[in-house]
Amino acid sequence: MPVLPVPPSTADGASVADVEAWVARHLGDLTLEGPDGVRAGGFEGGQDAADTALATLDIDGYARTRSTVLPAERRGSSRLSPYIRYGLLPLPRVWAAVQDAPSFDRKRFRDELLWQEYARHLYARLGPRLRRSLRNELSHEGGRPPTPPAGIHSLALAEAEPSGRQTWDRPAWDRSMACMDFVVGELHDEGWVVNQTRMWLASQWAVRAGVDWREGEQEMFAHLLDGSRAANGLGWQWTTGTGSSKAYGFSRWQVQKRAPQLCRRCPLRDACPIEDWPEVELSRVPDRADLTRGPIPSGPTEVEGDGGEVVWLTAESLGDADPALAHDDARPAVFVFDEPLLARLRLSGKRLVFLAQTLGELAGRRRLEVRRGDVVPELAGRRLAATWTPVPGWQRRAAELRPVEVHPWLWLVRPAPASVGSYTAWRRDLKV
Repeated sequence: MPVLPVPPSTADGASVADVEAWVARHLGDLTLEGPDGVRAGGFEGGQDAADTALATLDIDGYARTRSTVLPAERRGSSRLSPYIRYGLLPLPRVWAAVQDAPSFDRKRFRDELLWQEYARHLYARLGPRLRRSLRNELSHEGGRPPTPPAGIHSLALAEAEPSGRQTWDRPAWDRSMACMDFVVGELHDEGWVVNQTRMWLASQWAVRAGVDWREGEQEMFAHLLDGSRAANGLGWQWTTGTGSSKAYGFSRWQVQKRAPQLCRRCPLRDACPIEDWPEVELSRVPDRADLTRGPIPSGPTEVEGDGGEVVWLTAESLGDADPALAHDDARPAVFVFDEPLLARLRLSGKRLVFLAQTLGELAGRRRLEVRRGDVVPELAGRRLAATWTPVPGWQRRAAELRPVEVHPWLWLVRPAPASVGSYTAWRRDLKV
């Protein structure tokens, strides 16, 4: 695959439509929507946008408003997660930025940053095992054949279960319900939803509708601009009870509390299908993952090797603070759109537009090469500098590419032997 032209930069006067056209032309065949459906989401990519978002962050009242859904202008969510996910805002920088905030709000906000770090520690420890139920199975798992893939939005379980449990005979995310229509619409249009409604979607999909949680996690992951296997996978397992001690039950009560105007305008308000709490049945997973105290891969504590001629960038660390990038301002960088991975994941074009905006802006500050193909063959034989990354895919490729210079990851809390059985246990072990 030849080198791609560098994406146009909105920082240099290009329009968002120009970036959308670039993605449609060079990557559109790999997207969920196809070339004709590529559109930007609700966030602008790039370091400048990330820096602005952090500079204007105000978390006064965060503890009180972080779970607000509507009205949107009263939401307390920081909206930093896409920039955190791609390393444009490393967690230590965000942590320091709220030092002078009111103490209670600061604590609640920093708890969320630590939750992100916990997700990374858990993923570093478990890798692909995070895609399996860690503690429990929902009642439909194991005994029910997979639902035929007749389009992920039409998935439903209409047949009776042996236990007699009442089954859901609608689409899992039934958009005739105003709450689901609003949240799914925001997910598809913006590529982002608040944490409260992420819980609604996960619980509705897996706990009430009984559809395999992995399918729902993938559906959300494909659309989220901040989608990561670590944070998204942990969120779904915690919400559905497969990775925690109990499941979160989504019902009309949460909607009336967080967004009552949705209930008022819902065509099903007099016959609400989620009026009552969903029935939850969990059973212990026979081959539970070992989440007890143990080592967590963490990478080097200082630079290993030298002589890298080009910085290998990945989607985990695209910001100016990337250690390998920051080490030498004059050194060129290379980014590979992983064709086999993207063909398998079929991410929304919104995600790729965000990445293209970020790369286009970066190319205005240093030499950047953008490629499309299989990462290892595309980069084989080059003297690479890279930042160690807590992602199994990076580590597999690094083992083949053998970067000559590897920089430490910017941990918020550097891993030590710890239990990852729960956030509380992890935090206690690490003495945070």
